[in-house]
Amino acid sequence: MSALESLQPAPKGKVMVYLPYYKTNNQRSALPLAIGLYERGNLEGERQVEGGKNIPFVATWSVSSLPADRTRCRLQFDGNADLSYETTIENCEFVNYLIDLLFLYKKHRFIDFPKGFYRKLLDVDE
Repeated sequence: MSALESLQPAPKGKVMVYLPYYKTNNQRSALPLAIGLYERGNLEGERQVEGGKNIPFVATWSVSSLPADRTRCRLQFDGNADLSYETTIENCEFVNYLIDLLFLYKKHRFIDFPKGFYRKLLDVDE
């Protein structure tokens, strides 16, 4: 069973603080679980590589209660300190990436961040 299978939704009061930042019903429906995941402060998954072997990662991040606060997120790939990357983004943006991650998991049954998150992490212009 993956870490996402046992995920508990955040309480309504915490969800209400974030609600104005998300416009679509899909985002809003996934928000309680995304905040529950955010409050864990870490996640293990695998970066999907087309035509290659998936690369395991451990993601850790700071947790704060306000959507406009900034989160420092760090990913370490393959257990190698030389393959560590870090970015700082607003909580509401990071939670949005977690929403996308949850949808990817539901559809494909693997834990990975969306491509937009990696562009942000690696500081690649879109």
